[in-house]
Order: sequence, then structure tokens, then C-alpha cells
Amino acid sequence: MNMNKKVILLTGASSGIGFETAKRLAKEGHIVYGAARRVERMAELKDIYGVIPIALDVTDAASCRQVVIQILEEQRRIDVLINNAGYGSYGAIEDVSLEEAKRQFEVNVFGLARLTKEVLPIMRQQHQGRIINVSSIGGRLTTYFGGWYHATKYAVEGLSDALRMETKSFGIDVSLIEPGGIKTEWGDIAADHLEQSAKGGAYEAAAAKTAAGIRKQYAGNMMSNPSVVAKAIDKAVNQRSPKTRYVIGFGAKPLIFLHSILPARCFDWIMMHVS
Repeated sequence: MNMNKKVILLTGASSGIGFETAKRLAKEGHIVYGAARRVERMAELKDIYGVIPIALDVTDAASCRQVVIQILEEQRRIDVLINNAGYGSYGAIEDVSLEEAKRQFEVNVFGLARLTKEVLPIMRQQHQGRIINVSSIGGRLTTYFGGWYHATKYAVEGLSDALRMETKSFGIDVSLIEPGGIKTEWGDIAADHLEQSAKGGAYEAAAAKTAAGIRKQYAGNMMSNPSVVAKAIDKAVNQRSPKTRYVIGFGAKPLIFLHSILPARCFDWIMMHVS
């Protein structure tokens, strides 16, 4: 039995990184609430690993509040919040509708903030807690046609850095997870959005070429398995003194390094031609 078992709320648990993380943490003996809109996709997590599925729409304030209330009623505490829910919507700044841009911010940024605001009073009262925000190396550098997505991840980076300072005196740790290329549904979703947004427009040819490149990368064997990210999140949950940032996955550290040393236009050229 895990003598240090924690009560964990994990969003985006129905697939990819969230699914692997829920599985790993539950196997260690933690009490894991796997939250997602599609609860039916978490049957395996529930039946085999003992994860507690919970319906959540991070864009809905009432849904966020209800999830936190339910966990408190059942467990009397929340030790860890892992904000993993998010998606990538690619397309030229000019092509992507402001409605879609706002939707991406609503999920990737305001959804994260909404749930964080719900758990902070509880963690303050407990004098301990951990908030782990799944960002991306896309919060440190920008890829071709990824403007709105990167804007959300840069926002997550800034919010997390501020939150870490604000909550330190209350015994709350804040960590950022910054994956590189991870083999999930993310690539196909981003490529689909890119092609759809560019149809009939000035960027159509370049977008089609980039979308094909994204699909090729994600179909190949270069990308890291989601378990690599789950392992990093596991460290952020269990380490006595967690890092502020965990940079993991395919290309993550080399790309961040190149971005820091190369002239901006040189890095732009690489981003426009990697696919």
C-alpha cells in the first residue's frame, strides 16, 4: 500500500497523455479522479486500474465546481491538480476565426485557470498541494501556422510562473510539463484544423504541405510515447521538491536550445522547412 497516497484530479484523462498518466498514478496507489467530457472512454481505466471517472467540461464553471465538490465530499481533500486538458488548432492567424481562437483559449487557458481557482482555497486550507500544468515546448517557441495554439501555451507558461510565486507561502508547488513531439491524436487534430482553415485562401498550398508534414511526422516512429510524459508528471507528483519545469519528449531540449541561440529569422526558416 502507498503510505503517501494522494488524491489527484487529472483532466483530459480519456486519451493520450492523460490516459497514460491516470493509469500510472493509479497503479502506484494514488486515488485518481480521471476527468473528461467522454466518460465512456475511461472504462478501461476504471475497470482495470481503479481510476474514478468523472464527467468534466473545463469550459463550464458549474461543471468545474461540481467536480471539486464531489471529490471533497468523497475524499475530504485534493492534493494534486493536473491540468492536462487541451487541444491544438492550427491555421494562419488570418484564416482562423476569432470564435475558434477564443474556443482554444477557453479550453487551454481559461479552463485551466477556472479549475485552478476552484482548488486553490482547498489547498491553502490544507497548507499543501500541487498544481501541475501540462504546457508544451510550444510555450517556449513557435512553429509554422501554430500561432493561436502557441499563444495559449505561452499564456499557460506565464500564468504558471506567476502562480508559483503567489502560492509558495501557502505550501503549494506549481510545475510545468513541457513535452516535445508525443505520439497522440494531437497531430491529426492540428493537421485537420490547418487544412480546413486554409481552404480557398491565400495560405492553402503552404498549409496543405505543412499539414502533410505534420501527419507524416506523427505517423512515423520519431515521436515519443505518451508514457514518457506520464513518467515526468509522476515525478512532479511524487518528488519531495518538484522541479518548476520538466522538458521531455522528442526534440524538446534540442529545439529549446536552438531557439535560444539562433537568430530569430534563422529559427523561423527551420520551422518553415522541418515538415
